[in-house]
Amino acid sequence: MNPLLKKTDLPLFSAFKTEDVIPALDKVLDDCRRKRESLLKQETYAWENLIFPLDIEEDYLSQMFSPVSHLNSVCNTPELREVYQASIEKITEYSTEVGQHQGLYNAYKQISKSDKSLSLAQKKSLEDALKGFHLSGVDLPKEKREALKVLSAKLAKFQSDFENNVLDATMGWHYYTDNLEELAGLPQHVIDAAEAKARSHDKKAQDKKGYILGLDMPTYLTVLMSAENRSLREKMYEAFATRASDQGSNAGKWDNSALLVEIMQLRAEEAKILGFNNFAELSIDTKMAESTDAVLAFMYDLVKKSKPQAEMEYEELQLFATENGLVGALQSWDATYYSEKFKKSLFDFTQEELRPYFPVTQVMQGLFKILQHIYGLMVKEVAQIDKYHDDVKLYEFKDKQGNLRGKIFVDLYAREHKRGGAWMDECRVRYRKADGGIQSPVAYVTCNFTPALGDQEATLTHTDVVTLFHEFGHALHHVLTQVEDLPVSGINGVEWDAVELPSQFMENFCWTAEGLKLISSHIETGKPLPDVLFSKLNDSRKFQSALQMIRQLEFSIFDFKIHMLPKIKGVKDIQQVLDQTREEVSVSLPPSYNRFQHSFTHIFAGGYAAGYYSYKWAEVLSSDAFAKFEESGSVFNAEDGQAFLTCILEKGGSQPAAELFENFRGRKPSIDAILRHAGIR
Repeated sequence: MNPLLKKTDLPLFSAFKTEDVIPALDKVLDDCRRKRESLLKQETYAWENLIFPLDIEEDYLSQMFSPVSHLNSVCNTPELREVYQASIEKITEYSTEVGQHQGLYNAYKQISKSDKSLSLAQKKSLEDALKGFHLSGVDLPKEKREALKVLSAKLAKFQSDFENNVLDATMGWHYYTDNLEELAGLPQHVIDAAEAKARSHDKKAQDKKGYILGLDMPTYLTVLMSAENRSLREKMYEAFATRASDQGSNAGKWDNSALLVEIMQLRAEEAKILGFNNFAELSIDTKMAESTDAVLAFMYDLVKKSKPQAEMEYEELQLFATENGLVGALQSWDATYYSEKFKKSLFDFTQEELRPYFPVTQVMQGLFKILQHIYGLMVKEVAQIDKYHDDVKLYEFKDKQGNLRGKIFVDLYAREHKRGGAWMDECRVRYRKADGGIQSPVAYVTCNFTPALGDQEATLTHTDVVTLFHEFGHALHHVLTQVEDLPVSGINGVEWDAVELPSQFMENFCWTAEGLKLISSHIETGKPLPDVLFSKLNDSRKFQSALQMIRQLEFSIFDFKIHMLPKIKGVKDIQQVLDQTREEVSVSLPPSYNRFQHSFTHIFAGGYAAGYYSYKWAEVLSSDAFAKFEESGSVFNAEDGQAFLTCILEKGGSQPAAELFENFRGRKPSIDAILRHAGIR
């Protein structure tokens, strides 16, 4: 039997073969189609005789494809990439077919009107589904439905191609040197990794000392933060800022220029067919935000409150850099370096100096203790698992009563052929099965931290720790759900501009004395982060916070404004919007060769198109939610933790996010906490 067709609790990674994917996918898609047409032959419809069995069939499809999608991101090969792309095209075609199925749409409408036994979650599922039918064009003339079908297939391919180009461009650039002095200022673990990389790239030169730096995020950020060699910082910055573009040393290779235009034109056409003025209007139709004007007003209000302070912060940085030897104006490859030195002068520590306090084992144990304090969870590593890489671990989560709530796969370290960044994805979704049993939810948490070298345990920067907590917040949202209906279980059915609430909420524990005592333990002494160092770290949270706020707002406004354009003629239109946004929002401008947009996978390959503002929108919610813990006097307040668990995490997408937040907080969200946490006056 094809291993991908086996119904198992967890994916069979060791049995995975690329040649099995298409036959398995074709079989499951055919089964889904047959089941749908068979069920639609019934005279009357109800949740139990139509929606529930269809959901089960599509959950099987999701489970079958989960390891394919995940492995394409973490163990990418040319063969898997080709199969994955072919699979995405088939799944997109199927999804469009379902969304435009008139008979299924009519059946859902009938259930919505006649089935009086529907639960709150089921009603929300139906509302979401009916809106989904509409946004798939089910009630449009045939020629427009066909146009949407073709458009969806093209978009799926172009977005996948965009991401592949970024991955290839990232892996395809290396800087080699045999001069150790060029690497002055870099931490020893980065130098050791660069030396090991040079040896692995040239097996014949084992006796020759050489070093290779790549554009993986841990290496890139460390060079910009620590390298004393300004020329090296500039080389790395230029390579990173021109990935997959028409600029830089690999100009034209893996170039996303044409794809940017194609993707934007297709999105604009999709919006037009569906009766929206632009794609931004289409995007927010399923989000918390009420209008495009409301989104822009929200962002520009934050700009107004943040920019004056950001300008002062940048002037302070320029003055510091000048006093410390920089001749002329700060350049883009200088800002991170001098910011780190400035922070060191103010608070007497750097990210790298904190690294020994955060060995991975201690961070994970501390994270789990925090979850025990606030939610009563017990966490245990599953010893024997079928894994796709030695780095992978699996943890199971049980509540106070010993009930299994879910499991999380964790893959923490950067390596070649692994997509950059950090993310969470679902593997299995919780629901109540026909026999009354519960399918336990499973999630993936993937990061790209610096791996261990030799026998020493891997250590994290504090920024890494914050990233880890963020992704675990997403995963907890998925695995702690108590919703029993697939469409709104876990992260499913949650409005996109609210989905970052649980993740950003978890970040706050990394900035508290109570949390840091649990997650820190010096790799040599075993002692937690000293109080004096905690005070400095906590003070540093507000260091250049307005600059960080402005940076995120630049990305968000650019994303939203390009998707408000009714038409894109060429790549210059996109660059023009970015330039205008920077003129309005930013306090410093990058060099003209910067092609940030060519690697902005969040919006051109991920789910954040006309939705990147969600990070700030949800941060208002998360800051306000955490403020409730602060007001109680203890961030480990179990009563508040239980309320957040039951009001937010357990409810998944079963109710509108605004209702869930107000149930937890007892009022509408306030912007005060986000500004206070950021130190913006």
